[in-house]
Amino acid sequence: MKHSIKLSILVIALMVLSGCVHKAPKPDNPYYAPVQMPTFETPKPINGAIYHASTNRNIYSDGRAGRVGDIITINLTERTQSSKQSSTSLDKSTNVNLPTPNVMGEPVTVFGREVSAGVSGNSSFDGDSSSNMRNQLSGNITATIHEVYPNGVMLVRGEKWVTLNQGDEYIRISGLVRPQDIGPDNTLDSTRLADARITYSGTGATADVNVMGWISRFFISALMPF
Repeated sequence: MKHSIKLSILVIALMVLSGCVHKAPKPDNPYYAPVQMPTFETPKPINGAIYHASTNRNIYSDGRAGRVGDIITINLTERTQSSKQSSTSLDKSTNVNLPTPNVMGEPVTVFGREVSAGVSGNSSFDGDSSSNMRNQLSGNITATIHEVYPNGVMLVRGEKWVTLNQGDEYIRISGLVRPQDIGPDNTLDSTRLADARITYSGTGATADVNVMGWISRFFISALMPF
């Protein structure tokens, strides 16, 4: 019976810990893949007219991205900083003295000693905590316009992978862009992205060294009762 209980606890612990293991991401995620544009038709022979639909270009356009499949370069200018500090101090002192009671003018005694009581106590607590966090991400990534909504807002998504000698580094980004926020050179600051999702991480030996083992994570997780 005891053996089966131990085995059950071990199986449950392994199942919980297996859920903490994250699978390494891989390139060519379909969610971030460029939009597959339909193949252009072969231009038909010119029949004497100047205009032809297959080779139409808007001469009044400034070249900014605005259609599904167009590309846009996003400058990563993310910077966050937070600071929090708290301090608590408590001090409590108690002192109670009960004099010897009198009965009919005579002090109450027990075994020849006068009865008296006194209670005293002192407690104190001091707590101090502080937290500081700072993050910064700079660089650039070129993404593709996946959708254009009726109000003109565009959904952009994309990823970039760089293979190094000890693994890969990747950047993934998605968000909503207003046409008026795009610069003349088809660039946009990441702070202008609405509902932005930005991921910068890596895989390989260098990334694995900076990951805590699953046993160590268990002992500092909320599952550890001590």
